[in-house]
Amino acid sequence: MGSTGGSTRSAPDAAGRVARPERTRREADGYAQEAAALRTGLVREIVAGGGLTDPAWRTAFEEVPRHLFVPYYYETGAPGEAGTAVAAAGTAAGAASTAAGAPGTAAASTGAGAAGIAAAAPGTAAAGVPGGGAAGAGEAGEAGEAGAVRGTVGYTRLWRDDPHPLRRARWLAGAYADAPLATRVRDGELITSSSQPSLMARMLHALQVRDGDRVLEIGAGTGYNAALLAHRLGDAHVTTLDLDPEITEAARNHLAAAGFRPAVVTGDGARGCPLHAPYDRIIATCAVASIPSAWLGQCRPDALILTPLATGLIALRVADTRHAEGRFLAIPAYFVPLRGSGPPPQVPTHGLPSRPLLDDSFRFLLNVAAGHMEPVEALALWEHEGRPGRERYGVTVRGDRQWAWLDDPEGAYGWPLGPPGRLQPFPYR
Repeated sequence: MGSTGGSTRSAPDAAGRVARPERTRREADGYAQEAAALRTGLVREIVAGGGLTDPAWRTAFEEVPRHLFVPYYYETGAPGEAGTAVAAAGTAAGAASTAAGAPGTAAASTGAGAAGIAAAAPGTAAAGVPGGGAAGAGEAGEAGEAGAVRGTVGYTRLWRDDPHPLRRARWLAGAYADAPLATRVRDGELITSSSQPSLMARMLHALQVRDGDRVLEIGAGTGYNAALLAHRLGDAHVTTLDLDPEITEAARNHLAAAGFRPAVVTGDGARGCPLHAPYDRIIATCAVASIPSAWLGQCRPDALILTPLATGLIALRVADTRHAEGRFLAIPAYFVPLRGSGPPPQVPTHGLPSRPLLDDSFRFLLNVAAGHMEPVEALALWEHEGRPGRERYGVTVRGDRQWAWLDDPEGAYGWPLGPPGRLQPFPYR
């Protein structure tokens, strides 16, 4: 099928996936053998945690080489601290790459990529902080040794072409750890990162793709997620979009190196990509405060939109260009905001005791209702309703109105989405 639309779906092949030509030439890769063993270990780890139950997605994770999408990334910690541990970590990484192919053995996590988890609330293990993540093309050759890079105070870079073999081994092991990887840091602040693979697996499963579906990804990142989608659906069915031309250029290069060529577009994620619409699925790897109307306008009826919102993941079923509704997934997810959308709303905690703030389900309510409910009201609601988890919340879009709700879109509790306005005591109607 051509890249601009049509309703005809490609017939699946014998394996149940869309028939497609053999992968185009993959860039020569000196790490291929070691990476394959580490990839096997990563997949085993995700499966052991209950993920990758769909054989098609499991095959994608087994075959798409993540290390080609993260030629470098950053760890937290001062250069001196990282340097003193490099020998031990490198040795462990090498041992992991050797043992990863053994039955029942998972690749060791070196802790690489822990950068960027600060977005999680205290006491919460963030599932991943994706949202657009490769640095511009050409930056991978800047520094030949581990250590601080200009503008990355507090971070240490691990690099594919580091002249030190132990640091290269550490980089490769970290690329296949089930952890988010900080891929762009500016003035000591995380800008972009590559998601935790197990979270990516859960999101792709929740996307419920079918053979022949056309998918738009908001937030190109390193290109790894687009590669997984292209492996599952075929290049012609996948479009990935990012605002930053350096990110899209790097993602396009990473995808080509791995043998994939989906459409990679530079543009405003809030406006979608009408060029390749209509879409059957939209997946965002960056957080939004409300659902952009352009996304609904570019969807087919019964399409699914999966996007981070308020430290959760909302799955919206699209009825038409102005109506959609759905519930949050049960899992927490912390993502950087959609570029150009402004900072997320402040989450007030004044007047609250400390114990409820340690509970993830209460912090989620504070995020959902931020700017529209006093913290003490949120605490009263949370306790009265039995401390509800994310899966009891949902979102409804009706024309120009959209709101989050608890249990029932027409029920007692709802909060408008979008920029905070006048405080709305519950219930909101």
